[in-house]
Amino acid sequence: MSIGDSLAEARRQAGLTITQVGQQTRIRESIIRGIEADDFSGCGGDFYARGHIRSIATVIGLPPEPLIREYDAEHGPPGAMRAADVFEPSTPIKIRERRSPSLSLIVVVVLLAIIGFSVYHLVSSHAANAAAALPRVSATVKPTPEPKPKPKPSRSATAAPADVVIHLTANEDCWVQLTSSGDGTQLYTGTIPAGGSMTWTEKHAVQVTLGNPGGIVLTVDGKRETPDTAQPVTLDFSPATTPQ
Repeated sequence: MSIGDSLAEARRQAGLTITQVGQQTRIRESIIRGIEADDFSGCGGDFYARGHIRSIATVIGLPPEPLIREYDAEHGPPGAMRAADVFEPSTPIKIRERRSPSLSLIVVVVLLAIIGFSVYHLVSSHAANAAAALPRVSATVKPTPEPKPKPKPSRSATAAPADVVIHLTANEDCWVQLTSSGDGTQLYTGTIPAGGSMTWTEKHAVQVTLGNPGGIVLTVDGKRETPDTAQPVTLDFSPATTPQ
């Protein structure tokens, strides 16, 4: 019995319609019908096909691992997934090339700088000559006692951001991307194999993109985070605030 036949038979035995399965898995009905017909072209690739098989099998009460192994035997084992496969736009974005400043603009800037320096030098010399021409007047000034400095009130301790510690353990292969929320810098991109683990300690807010949320255990600052989806997901984490 094929993968599609097994899913369709288990769904009917569970008393569920394709519409009900789609509502629980958030997978389009057309994709579910295609999978039950062993047509995985609508899934968008092997990575998403495995995720759809896992989600559908879980809802209808069927163990997903044998079906995924059968899919791998027919279509090949999962490989490393590049970030470009997930985030590359369907229509290339044209970026204008930055033109270097023209020679005439550079000449104008240099001339303005020379003129400005000359004017400043002329004004400074005129002011110095005018000050030298004034008569000097001597005067005796009694020193005034310096006021005693008043004690400044102590400032209350301000809160400083602590580190955010992210720990990920992979039960199955999972593609992971760690990005800085401030400037979009990619801090890590790669596939963590089953049985592997990674830990990141960051001082700023970050975004974590998971390709296989159902196959990992994620903890942030010692607290377990469980994404409520089997589809690729992006999560935001920020450092906690602690007093100095």
